[in-house]
Amino acid sequence: MSTIILGIESSCDDTSAAVIKDGILLSNVIASQKVHEEYGGVVPELASRAHQQNIVPVVDTAIKRAGIDKSEISAIAFTRGPGLLGSLLVGTSFAKGLSLGLNIPLVDVNHLHGHVLSHFVKRQESDTVPEFPYLCLLISGGNSQLIHVRSPYDMEVIGKTIDDAAGEAFDKCAKVMGLPYPGGPHIDRLAAEGDASRFKFSKPHIQGLDYSFSGLKTSFLYTLRDNLKTDPDFIEKNKADLAASLQRTIIEILLDKLKKAVKLTGVSTVAIGGGVSANSGVREAIAEYCRKNSLNAFIPERAFTTDNAAMVAIAGYFKYLNQDFCKLDEAPYARVTI
Repeated sequence: MSTIILGIESSCDDTSAAVIKDGILLSNVIASQKVHEEYGGVVPELASRAHQQNIVPVVDTAIKRAGIDKSEISAIAFTRGPGLLGSLLVGTSFAKGLSLGLNIPLVDVNHLHGHVLSHFVKRQESDTVPEFPYLCLLISGGNSQLIHVRSPYDMEVIGKTIDDAAGEAFDKCAKVMGLPYPGGPHIDRLAAEGDASRFKFSKPHIQGLDYSFSGLKTSFLYTLRDNLKTDPDFIEKNKADLAASLQRTIIEILLDKLKKAVKLTGVSTVAIGGGVSANSGVREAIAEYCRKNSLNAFIPERAFTTDNAAMVAIAGYFKYLNQDFCKLDEAPYARVTI
């Protein structure tokens, strides 16, 4: 008998639902929220209200596109955390209600686990997936982590950011350059046109495998401040070079720790995940590093880099197979690590 999992994701500002059948993706629907663009960041109250409007049509569309009836669903997987509490409450409450209505199990998913396991989402049976153990570089707006993945149920964070995450560095620097939110994609676009060697920004000297990006952000701001004193149009004239130099520096910081982690763990496979893994420079740098060092590289489809329910569904699928279910009285959580 087939196992069909309905995944629901509502941790931030995207409402998403997906259906997988025995690990094969049947549908993945995402409703993004444009309302936050004018504020330069996600407004939690507006996000939760938009989730309330979107969740019913999004789930209904995912089920219809999958070509199944809701009576065929084996379990409902939902993001329990981390994320914005109001947004999580919408997804959690909906999942609980549907679970009761259909009388099927509920599976809670750690949002970060979803990103780590996104490489196991298959569009067809022949798709390749990572072999355990592997090393995952999880890079997003709120997290920068190096994770030793021994199985779907055994993950160890061996390095993490001690301040800003890589995505925050991209977005905050983009904001002071006057770029729209979210800034990361705009930095990526401009970097392709710029000279990455034009500006030099400070790099952290942190012991071990932990990351730090606050010093880079400060160095970037000082560069703008010092040059704007003599040239009010400095940013506009140098946007592409600033973006390229910033992107190069972030990639170098990420790769430095990744190389150390590979040597420490002895893995032969490296995967990346999270929103920043959509960055063209990051993807090319990881692929090139793995190629030169005879490592297996798993670079996710861009559709699976941002918050999406396909990754929630696959993480829930593994938990379902392990009979690891969620009680109806479990509450969502805003903060947690792997």
